Amino acid sequence: MNRIEPFAIPFSSSAVQDLRDRLKRTRWPDALPESNEAHGVDREFLIDLCRYWCEDFDWKAQVDRLSTLPHFRYQAEEGAVHFLHVRGKGPDPMPLILTHGWPGSFVEMLEILPLLTDPAAHGGDPADSFDVVIPSLPGFGFSDRPRRQGMNVFRVAEVWSELMTALGYERFAAQGGDLGAGVTTALGLRHSERLIGIHLNYIPGSYKPYLGDGAVLTEAESQFLSNAARWYDSNGAYAHLQATRPQTPAYALNDSPVGLAAWILEKFREWSDCDGDVYRSFSRDELLTNVTLYWMTGTIASSFLMYSEGRKRPLHFSAEDFVSTPTAVACFPKEISRPPREWVERGFDVQRWTSMPRGGHFAAAEEPELLAADLRAFFRGLRR
Repeated sequence: MNRIEPFAIPFSSSAVQDLRDRLKRTRWPDALPESNEAHGVDREFLIDLCRYWCEDFDWKAQVDRLSTLPHFRYQAEEGAVHFLHVRGKGPDPMPLILTHGWPGSFVEMLEILPLLTDPAAHGGDPADSFDVVIPSLPGFGFSDRPRRQGMNVFRVAEVWSELMTALGYERFAAQGGDLGAGVTTALGLRHSERLIGIHLNYIPGSYKPYLGDGAVLTEAESQFLSNAARWYDSNGAYAHLQATRPQTPAYALNDSPVGLAAWILEKFREWSDCDGDVYRSFSRDELLTNVTLYWMTGTIASSFLMYSEGRKRPLHFSAEDFVSTPTAVACFPKEISRPPREWVERGFDVQRWTSMPRGGHFAAAEEPELLAADLRAFFRGLRR
């Protein structure tokens, strides 16, 4: 059986009409006149964006644009995984797998993709080119939903390793942010013999290095843990709900496009380097392409499962756990969590640490040039 087959993005005009009909029938909630973003997504912002979604956004044009790229599906034991596979233009492209997070998707990686596969066309060195694989996490987009429990970052890492083998890559590099950083960490931790190196633009939220008896935290580490606890207390309700009661919010979000948009777009505004104006970082079409992908595939519920699985098996390192794979970390100033280097070095072989001048949580989409340059620089020294 051929485990890899080409994939064509489906389009349904009736599904588009249903979306528009639902948007027209929205029953908008009240909002206090003096309320601000601390209460949640701004009502007037969402009304305006959803009017555009209903009247002007062209999903068919986005499907046509996405369809110019080579899409495939890999048949894993648990179900099919959608992925892009773009060959690099250079003398010896390095295989690289990029993993997205939540509430993003593979579309996050579209801006950085040509910078990595064809650096010469963008002012770079063709010797820095990559063969790029961009999978959709199980339960996201065009990947199948998990059929049973246990699809955590470690199992996803196994599937990614199997996928790269099926593509003919014995060794490869990996990069990720958000949930993708967890999968990339699991690759480095459990599949180090396959990994050339890993590159992270986020340190997984559940990461906790092994602290032996008598371990003393630095002042920076203690401050980080205190800041992280305060952030979670003020901003972590979504994660706690998705990890503990994922099915309950899914009923509303899978039925209401406005609810889905509010749930997702709040994070793009709060987590990007935009000073509260999300349109400084993303266009309307970019935001709505991602939200519409969730809507058309009906995957908001299954996307939450990575949170519940992560709660059951967090990245808490034992005394035997250490990511010996060469690691690079790109630190973007508006990232939601920024641990100090010494905290990360307790669990990773950090060989490159870059403080970026701008950018936030969605680095590949916000600052593709900065992220691509850092990837090329790090892996340049690891090429054979």
